[in-house]
Amino acid sequence: MATVKRFEELKAWQEARVLVRSVYAAFKGCGDSGFTDQIQRASVSVLSNIAEGFESGTRQEFVNYLYIAKASCGEVRAQLYAAYDIGYIDAVTFKDLKCKAELCSKLIASFAKGVKNSPYDGVQRKREQTEADKEVAAIFEAGRTAQMEAIRRGKQ
Repeated sequence: MATVKRFEELKAWQEARVLVRSVYAAFKGCGDSGFTDQIQRASVSVLSNIAEGFESGTRQEFVNYLYIAKASCGEVRAQLYAAYDIGYIDAVTFKDLKCKAELCSKLIASFAKGVKNSPYDGVQRKREQTEADKEVAAIFEAGRTAQMEAIRRGKQ
């Protein structure tokens, strides 16, 4: 399995992008700017939190951001019910957008579980370990050098 190097490669992010486009298209002509702003921001939050978590550098932060993204999917779904009940969208649009939000939520949940159980700690954690490993190696090398010097002195 290839290592993902960019958040744009993540299936959950790609589907969140589809959700954003669909939400914006569905509410383009809605006269309620407050409602439109809220549901659009919630959909963008899904996309943004996946990306921000990916770039965060540690596994734990990534998982936290994924759960925030999943919560935003729930917010979008709740607002879709309101939009349907108020009459801002029809049943077909409601079902389509709700399915897209649910798909995002399921992908994020599955992905979060995989990230949570991953042995890889993330770039920041790896960097910290690498620095610590270098320090340990330097101490070990200094000890080895001192030991070799003592052996040399004993033979002379």
